[in-house]
Amino acid sequence: DSKAAVTMSDQQGGSVLDPDTLSLDQLSQLKTQEENKLTAITQRYGQLRAVSARYHASKDAISELQGDATDGKEIMVPLTDSVYVPGKIRKSDKVMVELGTGFYAEKNLDDAIAFVDRKIALIETNSSNVLKIIQATQSNVESINVSMQGKLLEIRAKQEGLKHQAANA
Repeated sequence: DSKAAVTMSDQQGGSVLDPDTLSLDQLSQLKTQEENKLTAITQRYGQLRAVSARYHASKDAISELQGDATDGKEIMVPLTDSVYVPGKIRKSDKVMVELGTGFYAEKNLDDAIAFVDRKIALIETNSSNVLKIIQATQSNVESINVSMQGKLLEIRAKQEGLKHQAANA
């Protein structure tokens, strides 16, 4: 018998279920729910990691502007993900940062790096929290699997016992 409890989160908060009190069908449904949750939060984690990588790339680009004189330096300016036009840097002491969807602010390089660092820290905190949820959900799925195996063994043992009783009757 598995003595592990499965923590289920719902909108009212977390509740704890003892998998040993559930039927095989209920365990199967619970396992499907937890696997679906695991898929969704794993995708979310991947998205957070991709955003973090973009912010790190942004920080590197800003840092490059802080180096030697970059005014007049030729660069390729993206119009879309795959279309670029040549351009030249006019003022390398200021950049435009995206504050939110469609909102931008001009910042000096130090302020821009500080802004990006805050975004990276926020994303890292969120990533860490999502990773904890992934680990807890994986543990839930494992506990459910153990309980399901136990239930199957119980069912087989009962069936064998009934066959044995029928053969001796």
